[in-house]
Amino acid sequence: MAHPAEAPADLCSIPALLARNARQFPERDAYREKEFGIWQSWTWAQAQDEIRAMAMGFLALGLARGDHVAIIGRNRPALYWSMVAAQMCGAVPVPLYQDAVAEEMAYVLDHCGARFVVCGDQEQVDKVIEVQDRIHHVEQVVYVDKRGMRKYDHSRMNALADVVAEGRAAHHRFAAELDTRISELGWAHTCVMLYTSGTTGKPKGVVLSNRNIILTARASCEFDHLTQAEEILAYLPMAWVGDFIFSMGQAMWAGFCVNCPESPATMLTDLREIGPTYFFAPPRVFEQQLTQVMIRMEDAGRTKKWLFDRFMAVARRVGPAILDGRPVATADRLAYALGNLLVYGPLKNTLGFSRIRVGYTAGEAIGPEIFDFYRALGINLKQLYGQTEASVFITQQPDGQVRSDTVGVPSPGVELRIAETGEVFYRSPGTFVEYFRNPESTASTKDAEGWVATGDAGFFEEGSGHLRIIDRAKDVGRMADGRLFAPKYVENKLKFYPSVLEAVVFGNGRAFCTAFVNIDLTAVGNWAERNGIAYASYQELAGHPRVYDMIRAHVEEVNRSVAQDPMLSGCQIHRFLILHKELDADDGELTRTRKVRRRIIEEKYADLIAALYDGRDSVSTETEVTYEDGRKGAIRATLRLADAATVAATPDRRAAA
Repeated sequence: MAHPAEAPADLCSIPALLARNARQFPERDAYREKEFGIWQSWTWAQAQDEIRAMAMGFLALGLARGDHVAIIGRNRPALYWSMVAAQMCGAVPVPLYQDAVAEEMAYVLDHCGARFVVCGDQEQVDKVIEVQDRIHHVEQVVYVDKRGMRKYDHSRMNALADVVAEGRAAHHRFAAELDTRISELGWAHTCVMLYTSGTTGKPKGVVLSNRNIILTARASCEFDHLTQAEEILAYLPMAWVGDFIFSMGQAMWAGFCVNCPESPATMLTDLREIGPTYFFAPPRVFEQQLTQVMIRMEDAGRTKKWLFDRFMAVARRVGPAILDGRPVATADRLAYALGNLLVYGPLKNTLGFSRIRVGYTAGEAIGPEIFDFYRALGINLKQLYGQTEASVFITQQPDGQVRSDTVGVPSPGVELRIAETGEVFYRSPGTFVEYFRNPESTASTKDAEGWVATGDAGFFEEGSGHLRIIDRAKDVGRMADGRLFAPKYVENKLKFYPSVLEAVVFGNGRAFCTAFVNIDLTAVGNWAERNGIAYASYQELAGHPRVYDMIRAHVEEVNRSVAQDPMLSGCQIHRFLILHKELDADDGELTRTRKVRRRIIEEKYADLIAALYDGRDSVSTETEVTYEDGRKGAIRATLRLADAATVAATPDRRAAA
């Protein structure tokens, strides 16, 4: 197995990288955070000082080697620092999703056996307190934001600022012990434990070592020539491996600055203010931004709309070629330059993408139309394919080889193979150590030679060697007549339309495909206002006849597109309905990373699926929902079921040849 050369032996942990950065560029900004509308910065030297004081404070509280430290909250420097401080003490950081309800949080806290919990604010503290009657091993709760915490029982609770102050005061008592623990850290020590999204069951604790994270960070930084001059915005869940590798692994290896927005609500504003040079987002973020652009263009004046449409046509035709440095006619190049002055430049500035040198999307497949839109603007957006178990990187797209229908070539140091079943397998320096306390799942996922089953179906393209992912292996099936069924392919095409927030396609083993559609309330609500359509709720708007007509037009346009792919033409949608509620992670219908839990949806909405296939025009249903405060309720609705036109498949010329 080919491994990239290991990093120097003295750089085999995150604390070691922190110390190197503080030595080499002490005055360069390492972290920024926006609070109360003002950006505050910390240099690498200042960050190291804060983190060491925090680690000594943890030692004063009794943090032992091998302890698990749960970290819950929005992206903040103090929470990133708490992960590094835990590592310095020989403990294992375990970030949790901040929007997880108390029950989900209880499972992870119990499974990892956390003794310490670091919370961002009162809301997260309350969740921990709610489950402490069942989770008895939590000994210390530490919180960052003091607001609302004054009257709590502080016998086993401390403000993080007080922990840091205690660490500074106890410097002479704990400095030697801390240095000893840091010096003990090696490649095999656990760097972080991250829990999977749990699309098929309970989340699994993925143990990633220092070797996994640091070698992967090194290889990926070299792949895209990342340096300490980069700026990133850390806004994705800290419990997600994507945020950890970008905001911790790569940031520590390259030494670039991590910027934390004030809140999810201000993220887009903060993105514009920072203007990152390196940006990562799952497809849903790019979909949401495109939706906002399209809404604004629909509201724009006639001249502005005409300019946008005219120059976007030029951009789609020649933008990607110009971005890749391929030959383009002089007239087209001049037209694109004018478009950049009038349309693309101002639009990129509005989106916060003016300075992006490298952008990535991953997590699930992005619709080709969405992907091509951003590249047409001159944004170097690329796809990568990864997993938590791989420390993210399995494949990447090299500059000049970027396409919407592949996920690129193997990342440095990664080996790939396709099994006879079509499932993709990999092994790499980033391959996880094990699933925590789950040897059965570890053995079924990773074999004795280190090959990991991804659960995804794919194939290598002849000639280019690029990997194409069809769908989740468990989701790919056959129609009743034997034609291939790959739902994600169709769902991504539907989600290109600003009015479609989510789609779930059914058809495995059946005569034809059907779909559930979630409308985007912002986009469709804006459209309804422009067209004089009154509505009082999401449910009322979703059931409006004109909304159904609009969605039917989108479905039929997607069907015409799907028909052009001979391999997947059987996936055209014959019937659909618009759901009366948004699919929600709190209701178990989505994971915390907003991936569809198909099996749960099929069970929960079996009556609606049955109605789509038995020819009914409407169906009455009652659905249990979970409110933000955890209470349960029910929504009753009568849904319309609609037909959509399909078209004959384009003949497979390759087969004819």
